[in-house]
Amino acid sequence: MTKKLLPDYTKRRERVLKELRSRNLQNLLVTSPFNVTYLTGFTGEDSFLFLSVEEVYLLSDGRYEEQIHSECKGIELILRANSVPIIDAAAQEFNKRTATNFNIEAASTSLAQWERIQSLTPSKQLRSCSGVVERLREIKDPYELGLIENAIRIAERAFLSTSELLHDEMSEKQVAHDIEAGIRRLGGEGAAFKSIVGVGERSALPHGRPSSKRIGESSFVLIDWGAKYEMYLSDLTRVVLTGKPPAKLERIYRSVWRAQQAAIETIRPGMSMSNIDQVARKVLADAGLEKRFTHGLGHSFGLEIHESVRLGKGQDRPLEPGMVLTVEPGVYFPGFGGVRIEDDVLVTDEGNRVLSSLPKNWEEIGNSRHL
Repeated sequence: MTKKLLPDYTKRRERVLKELRSRNLQNLLVTSPFNVTYLTGFTGEDSFLFLSVEEVYLLSDGRYEEQIHSECKGIELILRANSVPIIDAAAQEFNKRTATNFNIEAASTSLAQWERIQSLTPSKQLRSCSGVVERLREIKDPYELGLIENAIRIAERAFLSTSELLHDEMSEKQVAHDIEAGIRRLGGEGAAFKSIVGVGERSALPHGRPSSKRIGESSFVLIDWGAKYEMYLSDLTRVVLTGKPPAKLERIYRSVWRAQQAAIETIRPGMSMSNIDQVARKVLADAGLEKRFTHGLGHSFGLEIHESVRLGKGQDRPLEPGMVLTVEPGVYFPGFGGVRIEDDVLVTDEGNRVLSSLPKNWEEIGNSRHL
């Protein structure tokens, strides 16, 4: 596996400052750990980043001093005492400065933290400011794409090695454990999220957690998993045959696969996010299955498994090159089971590129264990 050159964190911070100026804002306290990582390269925790036209500094503590000096070249570091909560330290820094207005990422700041910093800065005006960095993160650069593709390859290899060893006495929990252990053996940091494994009727639970139900209790199992590699994630779903599938499963599967293919073929720059969702729903509606599709078609991901792009109703923003999305239509019948097929797709200048490669065509693999 190879990685691209390191990103230009200075340029990323400059883009944030440009966006702030366009909103007539002078500064931003970044409290989301994912946004701190994106803007500095710091991979630790419990640290805030302050950005303004005049200065940039990381507010952290002594545990991370050496790590920050190694990972975050050229950024001023302010260390708080271990006895001082980070929100108190942020207030102290606000009070040292002449600015009267400070903008804070409210989405990643608790109400208790907000009230605390407000009480410690009575002469300052605090403003909620969220989504600035998240919007920039929607467009992945070549470095990020390289890490995401590595995370996808690791996830696929871990899945294949696990699915080849499935046996009747294996529980859902064991399947999840083996996939996640495989991810680590292959160089990943671990699972991108808690794996979903549903045997038979439990596959009708879109977010069902692995149980003690055994593979041999049904002829199919749904697995939703992903890998984490160098902070970046992947997200995939497949149905695996463990016996002779019922005819109803084949009918559902073919419809879901057609819905996914139609949606992927529609993905290109300028296309409305909601339109992509509508395309998949139209295919399922024609098959009489739309009411069983109970969630959005997909979402963006990267440092987080659910980022700010959504393929769903009411999402009328256009797609842009560099966005990386899941496309995951699903149909669920309580008491019987469900089918979800999920792949990771990059929006390109010309259209799209499917980044994942596991087989999913019923005709191609209907005689194998993998659907």
